[in-house]
Amino acid sequence: MSLPVKIAIAGAEGRMGKAVALALEGRADAAVVARFDRPGAEGGYLVSRDQALEIAEAVIDFTLPEASVQLAEAAARRGGPALVIGSTGFSDEQLVRLEEASKTIAIVRSGNYSLGVNMLMGLVRQAAAALPAEDWDIEVFEAHHKRKIDAPSGTALMLGEAAAEGRGVDLAKVADRGRDGVTGPRVEGAIGFSVVRGGGIIGEHSVIFAGESETLTLAHSAIDRGLFARGAIAAAVWVKAKPPGLYDMQDVLGFSRSDVS
Repeated sequence: MSLPVKIAIAGAEGRMGKAVALALEGRADAAVVARFDRPGAEGGYLVSRDQALEIAEAVIDFTLPEASVQLAEAAARRGGPALVIGSTGFSDEQLVRLEEASKTIAIVRSGNYSLGVNMLMGLVRQAAAALPAEDWDIEVFEAHHKRKIDAPSGTALMLGEAAAEGRGVDLAKVADRGRDGVTGPRVEGAIGFSVVRGGGIIGEHSVIFAGESETLTLAHSAIDRGLFARGAIAAAVWVKAKPPGLYDMQDVLGFSRSDVS
């Protein structure tokens, strides 16, 4: 039997950091060896980022984009450990920096670590390929708790990308991310995004294909934040032995795009 993967948790005092720690309890394939957070965070068990990087084989990080990028750059300078990044809301410049770090270390980055959501992406891609843009409008809906700071969510953007891939278009050119006032009729082929923030909603996502006489809705609801933690742990166990590169949850789960397109 192989030894458990040594995992460090970034943002250990945050909601997802605590969920990851709870999900790791009692597992045989992975164990917490270090927890760290921003300077000044409370917690007698916390160590510094550099101490965590010294002893971990993989780091699970659900923090903020700039903190994740700095973590990746620090790990790359050391030649490891591998990273699992669940932060969302990255700028183009930050994504370039992550890409550069991935030339030296293995990084899994995903807007959602749910098995169900990743299955949903494949179904959305398949439906978008089959339903012509001139007859079917696509709208991505998402709802999250009031503390979420980025919109649309990383998962919503992933679903939009899946729809765009299905239609063979560039999401950046067809995305409609805001409507206010007299906007005129909907542009044919646009992929729209609708956002709700409120209360303690963990995560609701749906993709609506709207035709003139019928509507198809593909949806996913998160009931327990632990599902994201368990997915991130699976990614950490998987990526620990992978060569440098930038991976996503589709890679972890073994889904090839040819299987769903």
